[in-house]
Amino acid sequence: MTAVPVHRRGLLAPLARIARSDKLVTAALALLALLIAAAALAPLITQHDPDAVDLSATLSGSTPEHLLGADQSGRDVLSRLIYGARTGLLGPLMVVIVSTALGTLLGVAAAWYGGVVDSVLSRAMELVFSFPALLLAIILVAVLGTGLTAPVIAMSVAYAPYVGRLARGVALQEKARPYIQAYRVQGWSGWVICVKHLLPNIAPLILAQSAINFGYALMDLAALSFLGFGVQPPTADWGAMINEGSPSLLQGAVLPALAPGVAIVVTVVAFSVVGESIADRVARREQR
Repeated sequence: MTAVPVHRRGLLAPLARIARSDKLVTAALALLALLIAAAALAPLITQHDPDAVDLSATLSGSTPEHLLGADQSGRDVLSRLIYGARTGLLGPLMVVIVSTALGTLLGVAAAWYGGVVDSVLSRAMELVFSFPALLLAIILVAVLGTGLTAPVIAMSVAYAPYVGRLARGVALQEKARPYIQAYRVQGWSGWVICVKHLLPNIAPLILAQSAINFGYALMDLAALSFLGFGVQPPTADWGAMINEGSPSLLQGAVLPALAPGVAIVVTVVAFSVVGESIADRVARREQR
């Protein structure tokens, strides 16, 4: 018997269509692309070493030499902001990759097998929900030490249930569709059906959730760095920069703390716009 044809929804197709029709999403994608390019090309586009100390420029305001001023150690804020985008984006990216893969695996397995498997996996995800992500990260930092590794592991575990719950729900809906039943009648294995057909069809919604999770992970990791549990000075990191620049606010120097704060807000909003737009587009299509 021949395979039953099925319309593939694809992973990036909704994003491409939204970008062509929604100027806000286009602007958000352009901003994220610019941010990624700046982080990747940081050594080529910055005029100053982000760790170079110049005490003569301490807490200087915006000047031709230092467009965003200098911090309390005389380090160029713009250079540190651009280099800080590397850790600011790399950490959330690792969290999203791991949590999305783990959550999707658990959610699809729970939906496909049902019964005891569904109950055990669902209760396990609910158990993880009961632990705040920041608290879990702080506990793991106490065991593994400060840096990026412990927070990324903790956040990946904490964010996996968000993806898993979504994946389980949409996989249950997809599992009930006629084409899935047709493949099962033809003797296709559950693994092949899930990988070749079910996963590609639920991927757009998972992509939307992952984009939103990226913003939340960025804020959480920045908060950990601000509290001293994440990336450690003198490494440039947006959260650590806010912590280092906070005392300067009392002296009237706002840029060392304001610049990374604005970068975090803008980046989180951009990822949220992209994720919400994909989710809205998929929801409208499902209603037709």
